[in-house]
Amino acid sequence: MGYLSAITLLWAFSFSLIGVYLAGQVDPWFSVLTRVSLAVLVFLPFLRFKHILPKLALKLMVIGAFQLGIMYCFYYQSFLYLTVPEVLLFTIFTPIYVTLIYDALHKQFSPWYLLTAAIAVLGAAVIKFEGINQDFIIGFFIVQGANLCFAIGQVGYKRIMEQESTDLPQHTVFGWFYIGAICVALPMFLLFGNTAKLPTTDVQWGVLIYLGVIASGVGYFIWNKGATQVNAGALAIMNNALVPAGLIVNIVIWNRDVDYPRLIIGGIIIMLSLWINETWVKRKAQATA
Repeated sequence: MGYLSAITLLWAFSFSLIGVYLAGQVDPWFSVLTRVSLAVLVFLPFLRFKHILPKLALKLMVIGAFQLGIMYCFYYQSFLYLTVPEVLLFTIFTPIYVTLIYDALHKQFSPWYLLTAAIAVLGAAVIKFEGINQDFIIGFFIVQGANLCFAIGQVGYKRIMEQESTDLPQHTVFGWFYIGAICVALPMFLLFGNTAKLPTTDVQWGVLIYLGVIASGVGYFIWNKGATQVNAGALAIMNNALVPAGLIVNIVIWNRDVDYPRLIIGGIIIMLSLWINETWVKRKAQATA
């Protein structure tokens, strides 16, 4: 939980940085390509090209393509149909996908993990519920595509590491994850990128470098490593812990309008789901096993 909690706080700043300094100003495809490319550079010195099975490298590339590459393809398209609050609202279904995909891979069904994920979804819904526009149905399904890809990536990495030897240094293979993402991000930029909207200020470049090296490079590695050390219920819940964390950072630094009662109530519900998972569901699952 420590890894996931740390990255939750780290990523809480990313939402506001993107919204304030990049959104609508810098081409999103260039932003994605830059972030992924910088992340690759972070892990390139540690990457093993020898003594690694091609099958493992390919699996990690596929996971990276889903969790970062394809996910962003859906994510940025959703803004053509939805407002930012609507996109955030529809992302609260990610924990459900995390739980169901994990169970499907293990050929089982854990209703208690699903219950804790559903409680977390309720908490996030309380915080982020907003009105929806006439295009919400199309936008809803596009966002679900993004949610599904992000969930596939997390659970897929967790499953791969469960199948590998416990002494495998994850930092020596994680570069393949970003190489897979580049295989999607590069052609997307070449096809849809707008070179007239490249960064023009030092602040924009600085934000991109921070997002690429820290938020993407360090962040996704620690998040996925943390995903291998918790059960499916805790992983599902932490996906929605980003919602109140992001709002708190936005309130303190950028002073955006927020419904304080909803934020407090929703945050309490999410923490309740985490407590239920750690004190009751985990023991029940271990007893069953």
